Amino acid sequence: MSPDSQAPVLIYVTVPDAAEAADIARALVAEHLVACANVLGPARSFYRWQGKVCDESEHVLVAKTTRARIEALTSRVVALHSATLPCVVAVPIEGGNVQFLDWIAEETREGDT
Repeated sequence: MSPDSQAPVLIYVTVPDAAEAADIARALVAEHLVACANVLGPARSFYRWQGKVCDESEHVLVAKTTRARIEALTSRVVALHSATLPCVVAVPIEGGNVQFLDWIAEETREGDT
């Protein structure tokens, strides 16, 4: 595994409600796909869906993981999420507390269950 695969990332996910966000967060942590996750909200989201502008209340899930886990994490969120097309995006972490970033890599090592 290349060192770049252990680069830390934030995952941003929108979820219809706090209970579903908590269920997804709990599963991702339990499965070592993320080191930790925060559920924020409610948030008001505006978006276009099927030709209509929507105005919805949602919750935001922010998770910390590594680049190596993005694909598996995304697949898992899609499987657990109630939406047809859930928002799951990765944002690189450019720096921060090195010990915390090392902890993210340790908690999300592939092969851990």
